[in-house]
Amino acid sequence: MNKLRRAFLEMLPRIVFLLCLLMSASGFVSPPVALAMGLVFGLTFPHPYGDEAKKFSRFLLKASVVGLGFGMNLHQVIQTGRSGFVYTMLGISFALLAGMGLGALLRVPRVPAFLISTGTAICGGSAIAAVGPIIQASDEEMAVALGTVFVLNSVALLIFPAIGTALKLTQSQFGLWAALAIHDTSSVVGAAAKYGAVALAIATTVKLARALWIVPLAIATAMVRGSKAKIQWPWFIGFFCLAAVCSTYLPAGAHAFGIVVKVAKIGLTATLFLIGSGISVATLKQVGPRPLLQGVILWLLVSVGSLWLIRIGWIAL
Repeated sequence: MNKLRRAFLEMLPRIVFLLCLLMSASGFVSPPVALAMGLVFGLTFPHPYGDEAKKFSRFLLKASVVGLGFGMNLHQVIQTGRSGFVYTMLGISFALLAGMGLGALLRVPRVPAFLISTGTAICGGSAIAAVGPIIQASDEEMAVALGTVFVLNSVALLIFPAIGTALKLTQSQFGLWAALAIHDTSSVVGAAAKYGAVALAIATTVKLARALWIVPLAIATAMVRGSKAKIQWPWFIGFFCLAAVCSTYLPAGAHAFGIVVKVAKIGLTATLFLIGSGISVATLKQVGPRPLLQGVILWLLVSVGSLWLIRIGWIAL
């Protein structure tokens, strides 16, 4: 009896994980609910597929973003990206300078402080993963930065739609705010998808235009550091644009493209569950108070500042 009980307890995390993943991929669960399930699982059970889930979530996120491109109009992508260029450049510059200043003030070591600032300024985990090898960040420093960003991503995904509704933001305003103020592409798309189709289109386009800044930042960082580390190029953004080209100029494929977009949204929801499941009590302890405080203050400056500028009409599309 004890052996059976022990075997069941050993299998329980696997069973719960797979059931929750299937629910997230069913199409009947919203992105915030999937993320919440992931967080509950991660904080309750030891992860039975930790490394595999991280690798698969990275692939699934990129594939889902490309799939969403089949629901975009290329002309809208270009116009939105062009309109948001100046805001993106100014926002990234502000986040990097403010982040490093806060890091120095809070006595956060320079490498994790730079990684957190980069993740906040551009696109969360993707930017951290691209810049980390260039500045020769250790596994522990990468974990601290990624943990900080993932925790704040989870909070943003849960509260941004409610804040937008309470403030009666238009879908255009909310999409722009989400793209400028939420770290990772997955959380931006998840929050915007809950708010509406127009918000989703604007948020995805502006966020991906913002993600392109990984390239010049990585090159500049490598030049300053004199590093020969390989730069991780965000190729999935190019495939997103190619998908938008197909959606715009191949009207005969509209039905098939619509199916791809639906599958991509389901993939994104499953991605959010996988991301949430990777946040454990150990992760929260590893982050520690100072880097987390730097990330929180910087995120509040960016999110509140961009929201205020959008509300008074200084930032608009």
